Amino acid sequence: MSFVTRLAGLLAGAAAATFLIHPASAEPLPYPTDVVTLVTHSSPGGGSDVFLRDMARYLRDIIDADFVVENVSGGSGANAMAHMAQAATDGSVLYATTPTYIFTSLMSQLSADYENLEPVVNVFYDPAVIYTRADAPFKTLTDVIAHAKDNRSAWGAANPGSLERISLEDLKKKAGVDAAIVTSEGGGETMINVLNGTLDIAIGEVQELRSQLEAKQIRILAVATDERLPILADVPTVKEAGIDLVVRKFRGLAGPKGISPEAIAVWEKAIPILLENPEYKAAYGASNLIGTFIPHAEYAPFMATFATEQKTFLTEAGVIQ
Repeated sequence: MSFVTRLAGLLAGAAAATFLIHPASAEPLPYPTDVVTLVTHSSPGGGSDVFLRDMARYLRDIIDADFVVENVSGGSGANAMAHMAQAATDGSVLYATTPTYIFTSLMSQLSADYENLEPVVNVFYDPAVIYTRADAPFKTLTDVIAHAKDNRSAWGAANPGSLERISLEDLKKKAGVDAAIVTSEGGGETMINVLNGTLDIAIGEVQELRSQLEAKQIRILAVATDERLPILADVPTVKEAGIDLVVRKFRGLAGPKGISPEAIAVWEKAIPILLENPEYKAAYGASNLIGTFIPHAEYAPFMATFATEQKTFLTEAGVIQ
């Protein structure tokens, strides 16, 4: 079963089935350690950084531990994976998984890659959006494409080895333009470069744009999903601009190889409870995140399928050999 087929099935069934078999817990679940460090390759303000910090606020009531977020940026996740490979296996250190850690592993020679980590559970599917600054001359994605055909244009994505970067390369190819793809260490830095006019557009997630959207400094031009998102009903899909591009991004947790089975078992109980929390549900829904719990036994093959499919794509595109 392909990654896309698998993900589509999970999205269809998650809300209806998964949550029903995990009732809310009144008491925090006992955990093997008192403190859990949640590591991300993102810089502060980036998508994974926001994901972990928002989640940590609610986890304290579900798991009997304190949570801290650590930013180990650099190398598009290479530094964070090397850090994780040396981490304790008692459940005290976990890593925020996104497609970036797979892409960086496939595109670079690393001291530690995704195969040195143990997928624990998935938490979200995170739709991607294409945005520009509010006072930019572009009102639609079609305007951006037309501008890029006749002018020098720069488009932004977080991290050289990210799903977002690959998606923009795909968009550029399908639109028939030669825009420069500029990458940075995290979505926060990319957004700054959109706001100061260095970049015409960028691709990211709603949650990392939330503050600037509320301040009306950012305008979303298109969503890279199969259909329009309910919370952004007025924003067309990339497909509606005549470009067949859909981006599917997962967010979850991984630990070092050999991570404690007791710790994994707690996370498998905690995440469905977390996703049911009404306040958190409203918050992640407002950010367009879709709760998509995948238990440990299914997360490793899920990740392996994704890696195999992306390796095939990158090889056929000539990016890797």
